[in-house]
Amino acid sequence: MIVLILGSGPNVTQAAGWPRAPFDRIVAINNAWQVRPDWDDLIHPSDFAPDRQPTSLRDGQRIITFEDYVPAQNALGGFVYGGGTMAFTAGYWALHALRPSVLAYLGCDMTYDRTKTHFYGTGTADPLRSDVTLRSLEAKSARLQAMAHRQGCACVNLSSDPSRLVFGRGRPDALSPWPDLMPDLNQAAIDHALQLEQEAGYIVASGKYWKEESRFNTDVIDEIDAAWLATLAQ
Repeated sequence: MIVLILGSGPNVTQAAGWPRAPFDRIVAINNAWQVRPDWDDLIHPSDFAPDRQPTSLRDGQRIITFEDYVPAQNALGGFVYGGGTMAFTAGYWALHALRPSVLAYLGCDMTYDRTKTHFYGTGTADPLRSDVTLRSLEAKSARLQAMAHRQGCACVNLSSDPSRLVFGRGRPDALSPWPDLMPDLNQAAIDHALQLEQEAGYIVASGKYWKEESRFNTDVIDEIDAAWLATLAQ
């Protein structure tokens, strides 16, 4: 299964004219459901404004809420390690719920050095929040890639713009055969990063990690992030 994940970055509008094939499922994050009408899953946090949500759903379309994505991300390590922004949460939910062979991202570069930060104008950028889980976006994307790798899934960035994602770049018409997209990761480094996470024990079952932020040592989180970045080196 090839899953397209659409964020709200300015370049996401490129996907508006893409053929539905080869995508088996399209997951829109927050406002990205506006990019094309044939999305399958809309994932958003509980504080996503009602006036920004679709007023009706087509057959087969569904809304993914915290009741769905919190247990999914917890099953793959939780929010402190996985990152508390919807780009990563959408990926973990898709890995858990859809079991894809490819996670293809667009509009999730998480760079905000331009006037137009989102396809609909200027919005609030999650990764600019003061948040213990967002200290290294590159490390969080390396972790998602590694967790996907262990499920036999390749993570691909369809953007050609500067990006905080460490995924390999790809094109929508070149996503198969998917084994060719799999990166060569350092498996021993993945084991080490997972061991550090287990030793730290920074798990928050509710997903509301910000309510327990005082118990998280940022030096420990930085060490774990560095361990995930080391998975990219051979």
